[in-house]
Amino acid sequence: MFRQALFPEQASTIAARTDALLFFLLGITAFFVCLIAGLILYFMVRYRRRSSDEVGAPTHLSLGLEVLWSGIPFVLAMVVFFWGASIFASLNRAPDDALQVYVVGKQWMWKIQHVEGRREINELHVPTGRPVRVVMTSEDVIHSFFVPAFRVKQDAVPGRYTMTWFQATRPGTYHLFCAEYCGTLHSGMIGSVVVMEPAAYEAWLAGGGTSGVSVAAAGETVFQAQGCPTCHAPDGSGRGPSLVGVFGSTVELRDGRRVVADEGYLRESVVNPQAKIVAGYEPIMPTYQGLVDEEALMQLIAYIKSLQTPTAAAERGK
Repeated sequence: MFRQALFPEQASTIAARTDALLFFLLGITAFFVCLIAGLILYFMVRYRRRSSDEVGAPTHLSLGLEVLWSGIPFVLAMVVFFWGASIFASLNRAPDDALQVYVVGKQWMWKIQHVEGRREINELHVPTGRPVRVVMTSEDVIHSFFVPAFRVKQDAVPGRYTMTWFQATRPGTYHLFCAEYCGTLHSGMIGSVVVMEPAAYEAWLAGGGTSGVSVAAAGETVFQAQGCPTCHAPDGSGRGPSLVGVFGSTVELRDGRRVVADEGYLRESVVNPQAKIVAGYEPIMPTYQGLVDEEALMQLIAYIKSLQTPTAAAERGK
């Protein structure tokens, strides 16, 4: 009961690991606070000056003692470092089979879209027992996607994509907050994560409120409406490179650099196409900054990610 009064419940696979590290830090902090405070009090009494003519005895260097009080904090610091690094690495590498959800922060709401096309505002439905990868950005200022029960918090930054993931372990409704001050109504930028049993989640996903158009299909509409096929022909015969199979590949640039075509690279190629020119092509692509909003950009990138070579598509279907 005492623990539940101080900490949110643990509702994700990473929550217990995060709490264990926190309690370890609190434990060693409390231990050393008590140890140091106790030693100070002991030395004050034990070695107090008892007469005005009393002279203290000289002290001598103890190599063993020096090694001990330097070695123990070093070992503890390394334990904390590698423990924390392990949790950090886990949070920054979502499983390959994770569900994908797109989130756009905006003063003062969370706009959410599932890959299948269903949209939500300030509410996110997810199933239990399935990892969920959240790709997010912001339309205006920095926001921060924070679910205390899952122990996950990630900034949504304008002009770039960030990612976090979680795997919910128990059904229920959990608080979703913006943990970065974002304006006068920051305190009202709250929402909920609704965790459902897998069967209930599938029923909800197929239920009302769905546009019937997946994120990738909506992205194809944006792709066609902006005239992208004119230059980006699938067979590579256009004035720009083919986008089939580009996501996840290594792209060679005109200046000799090589970059991985991830979500960030694709976004930059749309809003600032002169930043990274692909080798063998001229810098003729105009910027689409302001012509497509962040939701449309996410849809466009989802469509480009779906453009796979026949070999990659076959491998994915295995």
